[in-house]
Amino acid sequence: MAEALLRNVLIQSGKTGHVVSSAGLGALVDHPADPVACQLMAEKGLDISAHRAEQLTDEMIHQADLILVMEAWQKTAIEARAPSARGKVFRLGKWDEIDISDPYQKDLSAFAQALHLIERGITQWMARL
Repeated sequence: MAEALLRNVLIQSGKTGHVVSSAGLGALVDHPADPVACQLMAEKGLDISAHRAEQLTDEMIHQADLILVMEAWQKTAIEARAPSARGKVFRLGKWDEIDISDPYQKDLSAFAQALHLIERGITQWMARL
């Protein structure tokens, strides 16, 4: 959801030329987005049905200018794996000092809450990008 929303906001604000992608530290590689996530994003006019999960690689870490994670432990894990990533890994909820819990295999309300926090984080990051 965060990937599609951030890409959409960047395009709408005229900030083109950015590559936005998502990957997980424990991703179920090639699995599609959860149907609940697809439903919520479709309600926003965004189709994520073609999304397939990817595992984060060292190459992705090194190529990225900015890495936004959902939870503090993910930031710590990436920086431990690739110390050179320090200074470019931040929580999406940095400005509110919050983690955004993964709603995977949870109910609609968990996805809606995650989506709300993702949108809030993106809005706050866009003011600084």
